[in-house]
Amino acid sequence: MTNAPELTPMQRFVNRCAEQLMARRKLLLGFFLLVTLALGYSATQVRLDPGFNKQIPVRHAYMLNFLDFSRIFTGANRLLVSVHWKGEGDIYNPEFLQTLQQVTDDVFFISGVSRPSVTSLFTPNVRYIEITEDGYVGDLVVPPQYAATPEDLQQVRSNAARSGQIGRLLANDLKSAMVRADLQDVDPKTGQPVSYVQIAQRLEDIRTKYSNANIEINIVGFAKLVGDVVEGLNTVMGFFAIAFLITGALLWVYSRSLRLTLVALFVALLPVVWLLGLLPLLGLGIDPMSILVPFLIFSIGVSHAVQMTNAWKQEVLAGSDSVSAAKAAFSKIFIPGALALLMNALGFGVIMLIDIPIVHELGVTACIGVMLMIITNKIMLPLIIAHLQLEPRLMTVKARTGDARHPLWWRLSALATPGPALWVFAFSLVLLAVGAIKARELAIGDIGSGAPELRADSRYNQDNQKIIGNYSIGLDVLSVFLTIRDRSEACLDPAVMRAVETFDFKMREVPGVQSVQSVAGMSKQVIAGNNEGNPRWAAIPGSAQGLQQGAYAYSPDSGLVTDGCQQMQILVFLTDHEGATVAHVVDEAKRIIAGIEVPGVEFKLAGGNIGVMAASNEAVKHAEVVMLAALFISVALFCLLTFRSVRAVLCILVPLAIVAVLCNALMALLGIGLKVATLPVMALGVGVGVDYGIYLYERIEHEMAAGQDLREAFYRAMCQRGTAAVFTALTMSLGVCTWVFAPLKFQADMGLLLAFMFMVNVLGAIFLLPALAAWFNLGKPLVADRSPMAAAEGCVRPRSGRKPLDATVQTD
Repeated sequence: MTNAPELTPMQRFVNRCAEQLMARRKLLLGFFLLVTLALGYSATQVRLDPGFNKQIPVRHAYMLNFLDFSRIFTGANRLLVSVHWKGEGDIYNPEFLQTLQQVTDDVFFISGVSRPSVTSLFTPNVRYIEITEDGYVGDLVVPPQYAATPEDLQQVRSNAARSGQIGRLLANDLKSAMVRADLQDVDPKTGQPVSYVQIAQRLEDIRTKYSNANIEINIVGFAKLVGDVVEGLNTVMGFFAIAFLITGALLWVYSRSLRLTLVALFVALLPVVWLLGLLPLLGLGIDPMSILVPFLIFSIGVSHAVQMTNAWKQEVLAGSDSVSAAKAAFSKIFIPGALALLMNALGFGVIMLIDIPIVHELGVTACIGVMLMIITNKIMLPLIIAHLQLEPRLMTVKARTGDARHPLWWRLSALATPGPALWVFAFSLVLLAVGAIKARELAIGDIGSGAPELRADSRYNQDNQKIIGNYSIGLDVLSVFLTIRDRSEACLDPAVMRAVETFDFKMREVPGVQSVQSVAGMSKQVIAGNNEGNPRWAAIPGSAQGLQQGAYAYSPDSGLVTDGCQQMQILVFLTDHEGATVAHVVDEAKRIIAGIEVPGVEFKLAGGNIGVMAASNEAVKHAEVVMLAALFISVALFCLLTFRSVRAVLCILVPLAIVAVLCNALMALLGIGLKVATLPVMALGVGVGVDYGIYLYERIEHEMAAGQDLREAFYRAMCQRGTAAVFTALTMSLGVCTWVFAPLKFQADMGLLLAFMFMVNVLGAIFLLPALAAWFNLGKPLVADRSPMAAAEGCVRPRSGRKPLDATVQTD
């Protein structure tokens, strides 16, 4: 026998903390119970806090322009309500027009709607104009004296045809008409943020109220999307309950102890309760898109609770009393467990490099939850199990003696020898190569039309398809802003108007563009109307006098110009908002703008919801490399400071890097785009996956410091930590796999990705980590005997590779 390694200052400090905790366990448990009750009550006050502006990368150049011009032009947070006629004929009948008028009124009075922006055939900002023998004639499309007589209906038909609204407010087939409105983030009456959930409910009430055999209501917009997501969250709770039950059942199968199962579940739920209780106290809410964070916290909590209870159970079966076992478990688990949780927090923290408020909130929320786990899982859990007694039937379990070994783990330990390690390297390289090739196909942004958060057959996406198919416009609009300097009455300046016309004309030819609205296009229509509707006159004249013929188009009521035309916007409607379409259209807009040089005229990108998506996609694209680099560098530094070995860092990080590549390949294979909602998965996968490597490496290091060779050390590490790691990975994967049946597509996607990350990370730690260790060290000790982790228990084992294993190792 050799002398026991000297304890490091950190280990001595942890041992002293363990003694103090056990000495005051009843007092501390009482305190934590009061905290839990208080935060549990506070958690009942947590609120959903969605917001349109929270999705905007506010420091992006596009969004600086968007926010600057949003005081003048609105439209990014837009709401479209289409009233569709399913009966005979077209919309010009009393029943349809009465319904359209009522829907317009109901939308007008929704709290949060910008009332001046409400637009339909029945609003005063929709007019027609024509040239007659007596000069200009113009009026409201639906005259104030409208009484639904046959003459009135014919008049409305004629006025609507001359208004230029076909394809915009009127469907191309004249079977639908639209009510359009913009939403505000703050209700001017109350000064409080508007409730998107309430707005969505009001819209659904409108649908229910007016839908019948002849009328169908289609609704799209951010508020309605939020409402549908929140409605889907009701089923999310059900899937969380299913995952909870699956986790509980598997915990019981693994531990064979109802007491340990209930304790592990209780402690895993504690950080969730504490987190939800802290959010109202910090003035924070929870966004529907980050509603999955509490389950991630629960999953991580289960993982760490299993490691702690497993260590306690081993000590009890080895003959220790509950208090001594809890003290020993705390001393063994605290350092690697706290380090792993810091890595988890780091994984959540680095996503805040994406400069989008909703991502910042998700990162802050998750970081708080993970840091709370250091208290609940590393401090409170030992205090609870110190008062626990293992079931008597489990106390009769006899430890294996002699050379009896766990057959699976012993065969697997051969990976820690150079020969089998070569096969692991070869397989890993093949996976890496295939994954890297497939990962190149990963798209930035959304894939598919409609809302990617919802299933393709959802009501929202069906409504979106009908609106896109019936109108020449939709919800996917790119706003291009113009600022004109040193020119008065810019709409009467031929150079300015031809610059706008050039952009309008060229953008119409870009694939992915559905239609374009600009003051130049409207002006040409009006000028042609001034000349008996002759299309040859639909051109920009070369003089200010000629441009005066299109004066009707220069009104700020059109939403395209300001008084004096010193600011303008051009609306480019896209066929969809796929990441590739958005990127192509924006790139083409930049190219076209670069070719237009008019002194004093400056084009600025970009507004509309497509401008927001373009800015978000660019922010995600730029943040991906920076985020992962920051994450891996930070994890490497933490591991280097803890294990004081570059080889240790490589053994832990190389499997994580391969899994990150494979995750990108899986996203490309499943048709999931890299965007704000999915980028955090990679960071979370690395942050959670590093747990397995740290726990296993710490045990390998400890066993080798005690005299074992690498294979024996890896075998013992698998007996002590590997079984628990595989179990937790399997449990969490099965739990999140149930999400694939959820009505929310983003939840189903997250379930698949997280299940993949949980399982492949643990497989990487089990297969690749020992193989790397074998070739980095060729069977020699990984680190010096005086390593901080080597002294974790202050004991030394014989230097024989196949001595009988003690009960502590063999009870797993």
